[in-house]
Amino acid sequence: MRSAKTTITFLICLILPLIVGGISGYATASGIQSWYVTLQKPSFNPPNYLFGPVWTFLYVLMGISLFIIWRSKQGIKRSDALKIFSLQLTLNFLWSFLFFKFYLIGLAFLEIVLIWLSILYMIILFSRLSKPAAYLQIPYLLWVTFATILNGAIWLLN
Repeated sequence: MRSAKTTITFLICLILPLIVGGISGYATASGIQSWYVTLQKPSFNPPNYLFGPVWTFLYVLMGISLFIIWRSKQGIKRSDALKIFSLQLTLNFLWSFLFFKFYLIGLAFLEIVLIWLSILYMIILFSRLSKPAAYLQIPYLLWVTFATILNGAIWLLN
């Protein structure tokens, strides 16, 4: 029975970030297809088709890390790690609305800085429980670093 419970837990951990990302992507898709294409963008702006696969990959890594942390020893360290995971995922969700739905580029920039800080803190807290769980979040931190620079550049250009 433990195997079935482990599999279900893994699937829930994997699906949760994918659902959050999917909902925000779906809810803000009209802004991406209409408003976003009209903005001035820096030369390093990647093509729009790249964002979906990159974010899907990052959400899968988040889910795997969440599973590892969820299975770690219960206690304050695990509790804190799960709280920061929830916070960064919530901030991630909200950013899409600020930027693509409400067109608040400057506020989205400030918010993405908070996302970056929360990811960094999450990596630190995860590393206290599991180095692999922490390492799996490095691509996410790198991508959000790039996205922060891109968000700031778009804000300055528009």
